[in-house]
Amino acid sequence: MKTKVLLCTLAMTVLAGCQPATRNIDIANDEGKAVMGLDYRDFDQAAAAMISSLVRSGTLNKKDGGRYVMATGRIVNDTMQRIDTDQLMAKVEQEMMNSGQVVMTSAVGDKAGDSLVYEVRDLRDSDRADEFDESTMQAKKTLIAPELSISGKILQRNVKYDKKTQQVEYYFQLRITDLTTGLRFWQEEKILGKRGSSKSVSW
Repeated sequence: MKTKVLLCTLAMTVLAGCQPATRNIDIANDEGKAVMGLDYRDFDQAAAAMISSLVRSGTLNKKDGGRYVMATGRIVNDTMQRIDTDQLMAKVEQEMMNSGQVVMTSAVGDKAGDSLVYEVRDLRDSDRADEFDESTMQAKKTLIAPELSISGKILQRNVKYDKKTQQVEYYFQLRITDLTTGLRFWQEEKILGKRGSSKSVSW
């Protein structure tokens, strides 16, 4: 029995020693190998390039010098991967707000960011409101409606490059619409291409 336990322990030790060591990634300077799917570097690159183009275009320069109120509309994932589109938009929204030209609303949108916006108002209109200091409750008609919306799409196209190589193209598309007139203010497409072994999978 002791021999079996010793052999099992030895086998587990050997197997553990064969596993590659875990190490932290230098996010600011990641020299790791590229992957056929989308990783955080791709999201950062696409978001930074598109928002840089948006800021340079002057689209968000408001005449009165103020900031636009913007809502995030629908972002369609038309790739073979299960992408959380909130991940891409979090970076986009962050960059727009950092420009000082936009404030995002959490009250409306395809995935409104904070359910408490309406929960506190439901509380205000319920019997439980009597337990709260009335002066601290959100008044009616205080929410600010968005002036602009940002929406978009991520597409994937796989191309057979040669017998041993495949090419995967990712298209990041964003557009900004004036919610009063329905007119599109701005539109941008960023393409990321990857080329690798035809045996690699991109999902």
